[in-house]
Amino acid sequence: MHSTMHLTPVDAADIPQYPIEKGERLESHFFLEFHFNRWLSSDFRLLADPEVRAYGFDLFCLAQNQDPVGTLPDDDRLLAKLLGVDLHAWQGVRGRDVGPLHHWDRVQCSDGSVRLAHPVVTEMAVKALSARRGRVAANMAARQRKRWERLREQLPQAGAHSSVAGNPALVEWVDDWLEANCSGNRTVEMVRSALEAHSIQAK
Repeated sequence: MHSTMHLTPVDAADIPQYPIEKGERLESHFFLEFHFNRWLSSDFRLLADPEVRAYGFDLFCLAQNQDPVGTLPDDDRLLAKLLGVDLHAWQGVRGRDVGPLHHWDRVQCSDGSVRLAHPVVTEMAVKALSARRGRVAANMAARQRKRWERLREQLPQAGAHSSVAGNPALVEWVDDWLEANCSGNRTVEMVRSALEAHSIQAK
């Protein structure tokens, strides 16, 4: 049975767009930021039966491995499979006044599919993705700085005049050319080829 049993059908245009693109996952994501005071004072925890709370918390965690991250399938069969419970048992628990999908609502994903999302889970997923992108950008910047430092040493060895070897524009151009045309460790010969290409391009 599909999970529409408790959700009123709505036009797709009325379903909010999920802010995370389809395909966005956090494969290495093993840490879930958990605000325990927020949880302790939530209406879900205060109103739900202990069994429902257990299902609900599992769903918070299971959503971290879904695509896009932070969502759940809008299908009772799949939700029961994810929780490892019998479909009939899941539907019985879900049918309570305060069920495990409390505050989970339909959202439309970037590929047009409709899934379930929870505002707090979405907030945490967006935050985790932002932190990951920040780390990736910082790592890329650090690698670039090391490449440029090495290039400043190699350019004179490859024939660049000392007066231009440290020119930021030249270093950046050579770095971009090597990234596009060479693989592996950068040798002086590779840097010399980049300088020759730069000389031709400048004519």
